[in-house]
Amino acid sequence: MSTQKRFDTVTAAKTWSRRPETRSGDRDLLPRVFGEDTFGLREMQSRLPDTVFEQLMRTIRHAEELDPGIADNVASAMKDWALSRGATHYTHWFQPLTGSTAEKHDSFLKVGGDDRALTEFGGSELMQGEPDASSFPSGGLRATFEARGYTAWDPTSPAFLMGGESATYLCIPTAFSSWAGDSLDAKIPLLRSMDALDQVTRRALRLFGVDAGRVTASLGPEQEFFLLDREFYYRRPDLMTSGRTLFGAKPPRGQELDDHYFGSMHERVLACIQAVEMDLYRLGVPMKTRHNEVAPGQYEMAPVYENANVASDHQQLMMRILERNARHYGFVSLLHEKPFAGINGSGKHINWSFGTSGRNLMDPGDTPHDNLIFLFFCTAVMSAVNRHQDLLLASVSTAGNDHRLGANEAPPSIISIFLGSQLEDIFEQLEASGRAERRGGEGLLGLGVDVLPNLPRHSGDRNRTSPFAFTGNKFEFRAVGSSASISLPATVLNTIVAEAIDDWTQLLEPIVASGTSIEDALWKLLSNEIPDFKRIVFSGDNYSDEWVEEAARRGLLNTGSTVDALPALVADKNKELFDKYDVMSPRELEARHEVLTEQYFIKINIEGETAAHIARTMILPAAVTYLGQLGSARKSVKKGGASTQGVDESIALVAGLVDELTEALAELDAQNEELGGDEVPEKVVHMRNNVIPAANAVRDVADRMEKVIPDELWPLPTYRDMLFVK
Repeated sequence: MSTQKRFDTVTAAKTWSRRPETRSGDRDLLPRVFGEDTFGLREMQSRLPDTVFEQLMRTIRHAEELDPGIADNVASAMKDWALSRGATHYTHWFQPLTGSTAEKHDSFLKVGGDDRALTEFGGSELMQGEPDASSFPSGGLRATFEARGYTAWDPTSPAFLMGGESATYLCIPTAFSSWAGDSLDAKIPLLRSMDALDQVTRRALRLFGVDAGRVTASLGPEQEFFLLDREFYYRRPDLMTSGRTLFGAKPPRGQELDDHYFGSMHERVLACIQAVEMDLYRLGVPMKTRHNEVAPGQYEMAPVYENANVASDHQQLMMRILERNARHYGFVSLLHEKPFAGINGSGKHINWSFGTSGRNLMDPGDTPHDNLIFLFFCTAVMSAVNRHQDLLLASVSTAGNDHRLGANEAPPSIISIFLGSQLEDIFEQLEASGRAERRGGEGLLGLGVDVLPNLPRHSGDRNRTSPFAFTGNKFEFRAVGSSASISLPATVLNTIVAEAIDDWTQLLEPIVASGTSIEDALWKLLSNEIPDFKRIVFSGDNYSDEWVEEAARRGLLNTGSTVDALPALVADKNKELFDKYDVMSPRELEARHEVLTEQYFIKINIEGETAAHIARTMILPAAVTYLGQLGSARKSVKKGGASTQGVDESIALVAGLVDELTEALAELDAQNEELGGDEVPEKVVHMRNNVIPAANAVRDVADRMEKVIPDELWPLPTYRDMLFVK
């Protein structure tokens, strides 16, 4: 075996050189480029007849039924705009149950009978596509041989351009369904849940004398990720196949110094992220923040709030643009929840709220104690989270997220709500007396230095350990994984809150109709309901063992594993919930359970087989080679008459590790081959109970080997290399 490494750390550090500085000095740059690659409102208004534009706006802004008669006008304008920007093809861009996006490109070209080339794109092509649906996961909604599937134009999410200098094409956001009309995607249930939340919320607002327009759910997803030099990525078969390192000893230095969090970005990283932001601006994604995260090589980007459907589309674009641009700067973007063991994992916190065009219903205002509308809707959210902890956990449970939840870097798999001291006080008053009054909490925060300003003190602190925290005018759901689509968690949130609002509205309506004031009726309702869901409120350290014990006493769920969490999707109460609000039929819900369960099995199976391959073909040979070198060294030392005690101890250590690894590998091979049974539910239990422990045992030995075998023999880039080379 060669003693020359298959990778070079110094080369990796030199794969990018500083670009010339290109400050434009254009103060209008951001407003000018924002949305320029989208067929947004500006383009539509300038290119469409006034009557067509107005009809389309009624669909986009007020969810009125789309008039098919305007499709030809929109298609013609969209085509002309795309062609003027260099596009040659179009695609119906959709989100199948893979968790990512899909597209099939069709050319604008049409050849006439006289062999003359024309460009053509009509309303029928805009409104409906027919991709082959046979190879997408369907969870039994159709058989493999039933290939027909439909994509339907979503006019509420703007079309956009993708590609580059050599290939540009028009992407049209669409929904994806089977021939029978079942949803095969993430978009249709999300849109349905938004409709359900809109309908029940408008009905509830009428109790308060508010005749509101469309109520919209809003999302602001924060994206965490790692940037890894591609030199190392392509030398790690585990990263290439599973997205995470299946081997790797903890380095002497990781994140212990807390020096990476919010530190200055390395210029190569900054250049990469700046390029990502500019591309996203052009696509109409309102990026707002960027910063170093806790772990070396880890970063975060986040946009401003948007309509939940558009935000979900934009989140998919963010992941794609991030992965594409990272390569331009010699990086690979790692979106896995736990790419490095013992190092902070990555999440995707989704900030969620809902409201009308002029009012955020999650905004408590200056006097939350007497803001009846806020108290009604905020407590409805709390009631929903308490009632449907199981659904929220199921919506974020994946093989990757299992590594992160509860690992002192993310909330545990126990759903609780953090409210902050002011709101907790209000709810305690309501429970005790049926009324609430203001009792301080805000004001100015003096810093004791005259030159520093007095800062406004918020009504409550933040709690970064809480999985579902109120953060001023929204709730932050912090348990979502970094690689996940945000559509399913958002769909669940919208639906469970719609149910709570609906239930409470039905309770209040006859009381108010009988002559009781809404204020008196609401105070009574809240004082009666708070005891039922106050168990979900927790303001302490969610990472502590004490909380796990306390949560169990309160009767809160703590599944701890995707295998245990996913069955909640098909529980009778949840089937009834989604069916009642026309979000997903029982058949559609069962399909998602089947798909997610199968994905868990496949991912763990890939990890198990990859771990066995790397250990047997890369790590074990390195150990045997070193053992041979030690044997040769012993002969030389003994021939020279010197003591061989140290060499003998090293030989014994390495030989023992080789034996341990061989034994652990035999067990992993056996478990990989077994698979656990013929049915997927049996397979996932086998993966969790047998394959994961067997793979962990192999890793344990290999990571101990890494600390013994000479650096020039070790076949994999180490954590030290991967985390700190930029």
